[in-house]
Amino acid sequence: MATHALPTFRCHALAMAATLALGLPAHAQEPSTQTIQVTGRVLQAAPGIGGFGEQPLARSPFAGIVAGGPALADAGIERLSDITRLDASLSDAYNSEGYWSYLSVRGFVLDNRFNYRRDGLPINAETAIGLANKDRVEVLKGTSGIQAGTSAPGGLVNFVVKRPEASVRSAAIEWRENGSIGVAADVGQRFGANEAFGLRVNAAYDHFDPQTRSLEGHRRQLAVAGDWRLGPDTLIEAEFEHSLQRQPSAPGFSMLGDRVPSAKDIDPRTNLNNQPWSQPVVMEGNTASLRWQQRLGADWRFTAHGMTQRLATDDRLAYPFGCSAEENYSRYCSDGSFDLYDFRSENERRRSDALDLTLSGRAATGGIGHQLSAGVLFTRFESRFRRQAYNWTGVGSIDGDVFTNPAPELTDENTNRDERSTELYLRDTVQLAPDWRLWAGLRHTRLHRDSVRTDGSRPTGYAQNETLPWLALTHQWTPATMVYASWGQGLESDVAPNRSRYTNAGEALPAIKSRQTEVGVKHERDEVSASLVGFLIDRPVAEDIGACEDDGSCTRRIDGSARHRGVEASGAWHRGPWQLRGSAMWLHAERRGSSIDGINGRRPTNVPARSLRLQAAYAPGAVPGLQLQAGLVHEGDRMVLADNSARIPGWTTVNLGARYVQRLAASQLTWRLGVDNVGDRGAWRESPFQYGHVYLYPLAPRTFRASVQIDL
Repeated sequence: MATHALPTFRCHALAMAATLALGLPAHAQEPSTQTIQVTGRVLQAAPGIGGFGEQPLARSPFAGIVAGGPALADAGIERLSDITRLDASLSDAYNSEGYWSYLSVRGFVLDNRFNYRRDGLPINAETAIGLANKDRVEVLKGTSGIQAGTSAPGGLVNFVVKRPEASVRSAAIEWRENGSIGVAADVGQRFGANEAFGLRVNAAYDHFDPQTRSLEGHRRQLAVAGDWRLGPDTLIEAEFEHSLQRQPSAPGFSMLGDRVPSAKDIDPRTNLNNQPWSQPVVMEGNTASLRWQQRLGADWRFTAHGMTQRLATDDRLAYPFGCSAEENYSRYCSDGSFDLYDFRSENERRRSDALDLTLSGRAATGGIGHQLSAGVLFTRFESRFRRQAYNWTGVGSIDGDVFTNPAPELTDENTNRDERSTELYLRDTVQLAPDWRLWAGLRHTRLHRDSVRTDGSRPTGYAQNETLPWLALTHQWTPATMVYASWGQGLESDVAPNRSRYTNAGEALPAIKSRQTEVGVKHERDEVSASLVGFLIDRPVAEDIGACEDDGSCTRRIDGSARHRGVEASGAWHRGPWQLRGSAMWLHAERRGSSIDGINGRRPTNVPARSLRLQAAYAPGAVPGLQLQAGLVHEGDRMVLADNSARIPGWTTVNLGARYVQRLAASQLTWRLGVDNVGDRGAWRESPFQYGHVYLYPLAPRTFRASVQIDL
């Protein structure tokens, strides 16, 4: 087993954290002798992974969102996939309860191995990522070649860890229907001469008992972050995080023969992973980082930032897949039955290491100002697996009332992987004129990747070197309005599997370079902020061409491209007791230039052409501290099959909530109530075509939640 139980953790760690949060007096801070007068509105910072310093999002030539702790709590967000309700360009992509989260941005599925960052450094997201110690979640939209050596187009996700900036004493408890309960504590303090030292501890424990049946489990998380301010120019930060989640996962439903079943005929609480022998998925993670920031004079700074991540996973599932009775392995049988497999891949080990060295600062040449950053990023990743079980156990049913016998024998090989890369980057923001800026970036990536089966067979290995440019031009049209245009490239790599059916077995494909053009206008002033962005992303697609059944019958090569053209609109308005926020995306996505019959000009599977998000809040003056909240999520229809012969209809849900802040003598209580999917709408939430199979995931039924948080 990859993990083992620590029964004293939740009692001792949470008791200690709760004692610190609730029992210790808060140390008074020395009053500041400096007075800062702020005029106008403080603009929202852009995602830090943008790479161009601390620029406001309204003045940056890219799109993104930044969701902080209070916004996540108000929306009832407990896992990464839940942030799709906050922005129209974010969508589900094979999101199963009890498993790690997937995201789609601008219609492209983010790669969990390459599109995720933690405080700006790459991590592997093939695990459950707890949010208890995260200050905010940032999403950068668009092709990310200047920010990442290799990544899928669409965007990057960055988790920003809480740091010991000030005194914090906070604890919370949350209940969620049916009987899920979570407790968390957050303690932070600065101490020592001139408060040179800081420490912050986050601890959380969640018991899962959701409305989906046979899905009980638990999650624990403990994180410690500290820093040492050696002087006004030197800062050393260190942090460590441990997490473990143990919970079964819920497989998706599917087409029944040639028919897409109505979601109203399916009980969304049904879990097809309900066999007596079903085992939970266990995901354990340990992450640590060390960062040194050194100011070099008034305008320059050097940063050295290193991180290591260790993941251990037991991936287990009673796995519905295909219909051998009808010789159709991409969907379930016409009568609602399916082939059921015992899948077990235990003691999976993944390790990621990264070291980033950056020099940044300001300079002037010939009267033109530059904001520069240059650096090198070293990364290494390895995965070590064992043989796995993937054995037929019998025939199941979408009613979840048929039981089979287990077949846990290890009958199939797995694949081990090693990857390392070196990335050299240079970024410059040039002040051409008072209202004009040129933004330029260049990233050179050298990567080497190897893979081999667990029995030593089918080895592959290749190396690639690529340089990616990025350019943008911004014009500050008025003090509150900016227009911009940008162009850039992204990078992915692929290799033909080393199997006898491939004519090019083991050969690396040419570098897959996606390209994006983006134009936009952003406005932010007083009570109003708004943006309108148009984008075009063109991504080459690697496909298996041929019968791909007999030896030498298949060739893996670049076969046309996926082209996504879209418009994103977003806006926010606040006045007095009212706050309104919304976003919409119109997306025209299609395959082009493919040699496969029937897919050119077709929409990709599981990508809505229209999506809308609206949030509103009202603070009635008669009840100080109370805020009433409402949210609407709408997504258009999605294609189920690549030839567009089957689709699922669009859907709309409404969520309601309330937050009441109760101020006591020396503390503050924050009460939250919420109900998601108020109308108990039944619909298919998404339709991923994954692993050569159609899946259908239902919307969660109406769900109530409540929480209380105390801050001292």
